[in-house]
Formats: sequence, C-alpha cells, structure tokens
Amino acid sequence: MLKMMTFFQGLPGQQTVPGVPDLPRSSQKLPPASEVESEASMSEASSEDLVPPQEAKGAPDRDEEEATKKKKKKRPKGLANVFSVFTKGRKKKGQPSSAEPEGQPESQPELSGPLPTAEELKADLERGRLEAARPLLVLERELQAAAAAGGESAEELVRRQSKVEALYALLRHQVLGLLLRPLDVAPERLRQALAVLTEQEREDRRAATAAEAAGGSGALVSARPRRWLQLWRRGVEEAAEERLGRRPAAGAEGLSEAERTFLHMGRTMKEDLEAVVERLKPLFPAELDVVAAYAESYHRHFAAQLAAMAQFELCERDTYMLLVWVQNLYPNDIINSPKLAGELQRLNLGSLLPPRQIRLLEATFLSNEMTSVKELMARALELECQRWARDVAPQRLDSHCHSELAIDIIQIVSQGQAKAESITLDLGTQIKQMLLLELATFLRSYQRAFDEFLERGKQLRNYRANVIANINNCLSFRTAMQQKWQTQDLPGHLLGPLSELKSHGFDTLLQSLFGDLKPLFKRFTQTRWAAPAQTLEEIISTVGERLPEFSELHDCFREELMEVVHLHLVKEYIVRLSKRSLVLKSAEQQQQLAGHILANAELIQSFCTQNGSPATWLHHALPKLAEIIRLQDPSAIKIEVATYATWYPDFR
Repeated sequence: MLKMMTFFQGLPGQQTVPGVPDLPRSSQKLPPASEVESEASMSEASSEDLVPPQEAKGAPDRDEEEATKKKKKKRPKGLANVFSVFTKGRKKKGQPSSAEPEGQPESQPELSGPLPTAEELKADLERGRLEAARPLLVLERELQAAAAAGGESAEELVRRQSKVEALYALLRHQVLGLLLRPLDVAPERLRQALAVLTEQEREDRRAATAAEAAGGSGALVSARPRRWLQLWRRGVEEAAEERLGRRPAAGAEGLSEAERTFLHMGRTMKEDLEAVVERLKPLFPAELDVVAAYAESYHRHFAAQLAAMAQFELCERDTYMLLVWVQNLYPNDIINSPKLAGELQRLNLGSLLPPRQIRLLEATFLSNEMTSVKELMARALELECQRWARDVAPQRLDSHCHSELAIDIIQIVSQGQAKAESITLDLGTQIKQMLLLELATFLRSYQRAFDEFLERGKQLRNYRANVIANINNCLSFRTAMQQKWQTQDLPGHLLGPLSELKSHGFDTLLQSLFGDLKPLFKRFTQTRWAAPAQTLEEIISTVGERLPEFSELHDCFREELMEVVHLHLVKEYIVRLSKRSLVLKSAEQQQQLAGHILANAELIQSFCTQNGSPATWLHHALPKLAEIIRLQDPSAIKIEVATYATWYPDFR
C-alpha cells in the first residue's frame, strides 16, 4: 500500500507504520457515465418518440436471459469473435468471419430474419438490447445504398437518415453508459458494449475509405466518422477528473488541506488503477489499452493539480509535501507499486512536474530546511543557557549529571537529513554537508556560551553540577555524530569546540583542588629532602579526598581528568625540585636524592594508576630524572638532559 503519510512526522493521529488502509471494494467503483445528449432531430420522422431517455438502463433480467439462451454454447475467442453475440443462426457459406484480419473487404452484415423497423429497434435499445446494433448497421448501409442508387427523393432520404441517427444516439448512450461505469456492469454486458464500440470504429474506417473512393459526392451528408472511441476516452478523462477532484473525506487529523487533497488523489488513483488492471484489462480488447486510457487520464489530472499549486508562493510544509509526492510517493508507491509496475512502467508517464521546476523547489526546500535547523538549534541552546542562569540542577542519569541538549541537537540534524532523504537520496547527500557545517557553527556557539557561564556562574549552587553535565555532553555529541555518519574519524571543526569545552570544564573543576595543593608543594623548597616524603603523602591524601567530587562524570572523562591530575603532580614535583638550590658534595648524596625521587615517583604513579589515569607516558618522567642525578660525568649529564627534553618538550 501507499506510504503516503510517512512525511507527516509527529502529527497527531499519525500512523507509525507506513501505508494506508485498503478501502472497501465498493469504493473502487468508477463513476457513472456522463449524460450523452442526442444530437439527431426526429422532426421529420414518422415516430415522435425516437429520442434517447434521460438515463440508459440495462435490459431487464428477462431480456438478458433470452439473449443468453440464443448465444452459442461455446463462445468464440478473440476480439473479432465477440461480434458473434449479434449474429443469430449459422453463418451462410461464404460469409466472412468476424475474425478476419483488418483491411480485408467486408461484406454486408447478415441477419437471420427480416430487418426490424426503426420503431422496433428503438424499443429494443430502450430496453438495453445491444443486439440491435447489427440491424441498425444494416439499416444504415441500406440507406447509403439507396442514396447511391438515386431512386428516392432527397426528402425521403433525409427522413430515413434522421431516424437512423436518432437510433445511433440511443445506441451511443447505451454503449457509453456501460463503458463509463464498467465496474458496475456484468462482464457479459461489458463485452457486448465493447463489441459494438469496436464494430463502430471499423465502420468509421470503412466509411472513410468509401468516401475517399467516391470523391465526396453523395445525396446525403455522411454522419461518419462517429468517433465513439474518442468519446469513450473523453469520458474516461472526465471520470478521472471527477474521481480525483472529489473533496477528501474528513478524519486525517493534523494534515493541512493540501496534504489531505493529495493524499486522497494518490490513494484514489492507485486503487482505481488496480481495479482497472485486475478487473477491466481481462475484458477489454488489447487495442483499446484500457490501462493506458485510465492511467494517462489520472496522470494528467494529478500533474495539473500539482502544477497549479506550484505556481503559488508555497509555505515550507507545502514545498516539502509537493517534492515528496513528485520525487518519492508518486513514482515509488504508485507507478512502481507491485500491482501496477508491470503496466505503468511501459507507458512512460513521466514526472508530475518538469525538471526545472523540481530543481527550483528542491533549492527552496534546502534553504527552508537549513533556516529551520538553524533556528531550532539556536532555540535549544537558548533554553539550555536559561536553565544554567536559573541555577536549575541538571538531571541525573545512571548516577551521572545529564543534559538533553546533545539529544535535542542531534535530533534536529537527523530530522533535517531524514526529510531530505524522504524526497531523494541525492537530496539527502546534498543536505548532509550543509548540516555538518551548521552543526560545527552551533558547537562553536555552544562552547562560547559555556565559557561565559564558567565566568559568570561561579556563585550558583548548581554550578559544578552543570559544568559536569556539559562535559558529559561532549560524549553524547561525539557518540551521536559517529553513529549518525558511521565514522570514528570526525572532522576537526566538529571535535575542536568539544575538546575546548571539555578542557575548560576540567580547569574549572580542578581549580579548587590545585589551589589546595599549592602550599603543600611549596614545602619541597622549605624542608630537607628527607622530609618531602611526608609532604607528598599529604598531597596524595588531599587528592584522594577530593576525587569523589568528580564521580558524576562519565567514566571516560573521569579517567581523562585523573590524567590531568597525574600530569599536575609530576610537573609540580619537577618544578619544585628544579627551583631548590642543592649542593651535592658526594656521590653518596646524589644516590640518596635519586632514591628519594624514585620512591616519590612510585608513590605518584601507583596512586594515579589505581584511580584510573591512563597516562603511561608519565611513568618515566621522574625515574629518568633520578638517573640523570646519579651521573658523575658532565658530558653524559648534558646528553641525558637533551634526551629528556626531547621526551618531555615542556621541561625547562
């Protein structure tokens, strides 16, 4: 079934599963025929009643039964043999078969009994007896023969012709009335009407050939070609316009009037064409191509409706709706639907709109969508900043401080790309690059807003909790982007703002701790180097007491923060060691100092590693320094110091 409501995401009453429900079979009936008015005048006819009734009704059941009994038990196959319903009795020897190839000479239609009068034919036609078509054709040819012979007066010929034309108007009304409500008609009646239509088309061609041979001379003005096939096709066109132009039924809540209209047209077109393929195609002769007649009529009206709407200045929603129909729903859910694809693809119906107009609509859609994405992102950030300013505590999710900002932003981006991809995959590719650039712009704005909060919100009660929540946001953004674009290597313009935000957040969280450690590190320059072991233990104890403050960070960020702490301890230790004036008078003193450094290095490394620091690159910083202190040769000391500076460039 059609996925005609997939693009109305988030609307009330929206079906979550693509598709539309089947309509009851009764709703698939094609419309009744338009009234066909008689064009012939019977002013000169002997009967004053030879005019078609207002509505052509089918023959009574009794008449149909009588006609059925008179038919042969075994029905001839093929279009030409359908005409056998008009022939009563056996064919005479030499009578041409109705299955003869077109173009062979046709003989006079044969009748098994005397030719009925005009009044008798009128009565038969009013009862819906299409068998009267064959005698009427004989009557027409007799009139043509009489006119050619010249034995009757012009007035008599005109009087006879007016009767024939009135009967044909009645027959046309009956035949087209059946053909234009084909799903309401019994298959046998429909075959009869089709046989009459096809025979009339053949007679049009025969009359045209005869008129060309005669050079246009004659006592009567020929009423042919009658062009009943054109009238049928015109009726199909009107039926398509009437069916698609009906007011859509109420009940589709949340849809605009335009959306309801096109949903109705798409559903109606698909279900009507499925009925044509399943129920009419087996009955109609191939040369009439009933599927093409209906499909082309429905397509033209559908395209005309879209073209008319596209002439106006459309709102964002209607622009998207038009593109979804033109580029997705119509070609995929109607033209290429399982029941219709085999029939409609050969017709090459084409697009509902010309390519240039589609490109203009796509450009408008991209512009509208990016404007909408930008506004939604800005609004989401504004709401987040307002929560910070109001000192609203962040949510807790799995014992971690949590913010919905990342979820909101990624959802905005995903919906923008999904909307474009629901039109075409190529349009989805185009908007992807635009969305990435807009996301990078947003992340820079987010990082600047966070920096302002770090400066202005220090006195707020939930300050640290909100800082932690925003650091955790970095993981949400990074994970969502990796999943969305299926890559682990995100571009720098996306990761850069997140890295800065995280770094500034770490600095804020650790500022108090590092302030408490500063006076403790100063003791290294104020005491003997035997005493600093006790000082370092006090430093480690202080850090350990403060670590629970960071428990609401995600594990990965807690490890990164511990790496920052690890680096700070090693760097401060080296700074204090370098600032102290030491005079080592003997190798023994050098060995003692190196031993103290190694012990302190082990303590720092053990503590930081146990608390999650992944900074293995710091493990050799202090032991390598101890090795340099042990050296006696000045040249060797210079080489090792140079090597050390290579490993740790910030060492001075």
